[in-house]
Amino acid sequence: MAAKAFVVHFSAAKPSKEPFYRYPDCPSTSQSLPLKSLSGNKPAGNFNNVLFISHYTLATLHRRLSPVSAGDSDVPHPFHQESGNFRSNKAFEEWNSLTANFSGAANIPFMLLQLPQIILNARNLLAGNKAALLAVPWLVRKQQEFVIFESIVYKYFLLLQGMLTGLLGNLSLLSYFIKKREKEAIVVQTLGVVSTYVVISQLAVGEAMPMPHFIAISVVVATGLVLNFLNYFNMLNAGLWRFWEDVITVGGLTALPQVIWSTFVPTIPNSILPGTIAFVVGVAAVVMARMGKLSKQGVKFVRAISGWTATLLFMWMPVSQMWTNFLNPDNIKGLSASSMLLAMIGNGLLIPRALFIRDFMWFTGSSWATLFYGYGNLVCLYCSNVISKEFFLAATAGLVSWIGIALWRDTIAYGFNSPLRSLKELVYGQ
Repeated sequence: MAAKAFVVHFSAAKPSKEPFYRYPDCPSTSQSLPLKSLSGNKPAGNFNNVLFISHYTLATLHRRLSPVSAGDSDVPHPFHQESGNFRSNKAFEEWNSLTANFSGAANIPFMLLQLPQIILNARNLLAGNKAALLAVPWLVRKQQEFVIFESIVYKYFLLLQGMLTGLLGNLSLLSYFIKKREKEAIVVQTLGVVSTYVVISQLAVGEAMPMPHFIAISVVVATGLVLNFLNYFNMLNAGLWRFWEDVITVGGLTALPQVIWSTFVPTIPNSILPGTIAFVVGVAAVVMARMGKLSKQGVKFVRAISGWTATLLFMWMPVSQMWTNFLNPDNIKGLSASSMLLAMIGNGLLIPRALFIRDFMWFTGSSWATLFYGYGNLVCLYCSNVISKEFFLAATAGLVSWIGIALWRDTIAYGFNSPLRSLKELVYGQ
């Protein structure tokens, strides 16, 4: 495997706090962690040293990933000059490889979550049963009370809103991981976009969605995928990429408060005011950043909005589900235990990688979904006597063991004495 050039200027007397590095040539930082010096001697005096990234060799100078503070998650993996206190170079290399594989394996449970719905929709379409695609009996029972029509349309609206929100979240996180060159996470988000778009396409074929709406969604999805992968292969103009980031920033900021508000309807009045206000704020923030009216920290904050809003949108899903369970306890029996288990496994597989690369945003989202969406709903199912005690205890033991292993192996890989050190670096940075 050919080495990738990586230039670092530093002084042995006083390491630079902001080392210069060239990143675009590197196809994946998850596969480019180790650094190997051309010189076998330790640096002495002030001089520039040329380092090369090797895909499979560990750093002879014991360099490691620099912890990223919570506010700086939305940046590519940085490297720093200080020596790491490693107990075993082999342990670091092995855990780096394993966490990347775990992240890639998360595609399996996530695909298993979507496939049943896609297959069911396909069967209904092939059978010509378009009404069953969205279970809209009002199409053939027009004489029944209007309240039934209203209820079904509202449920359809919520379903469509959920899919579009998920689509926006996947596109935003895809852009986030494209910048970080996390190949496995890129595949996860891409499959999320594609699988959701397949379901939306089935709705359009079944005439359950107006064609103009479907065309608009198709344009956004195609544009997002093309721009993201052009940027991944360094074939995209920086100005065009920045425009795309502005679009998903405004879109995410608009969707988040609107989705949160919609969760509590009809307890609170139905309104588009939260989304409208957020849209105006988002556009103003983007314009001010473009015009140079914000500080450096302000611009950094605006650039990080899209990733965080996407994460918060997915984090809101278990809150929304628990609120629904609270209002209608009988709905709990309609939850699929296997689906909740797959959600817990899929998100749980992402936790070790997020912790290893010190990505606070990714760690927060995957941990929240694991504990509150997957496991949280399993708790609800157990309390409602829907699943057996053995099933629940097995899921609990597996989750606790997995989190414990992730913390333990990360501690060993970085040469720490306590997993609390790893968590501290995750939240606060170095």
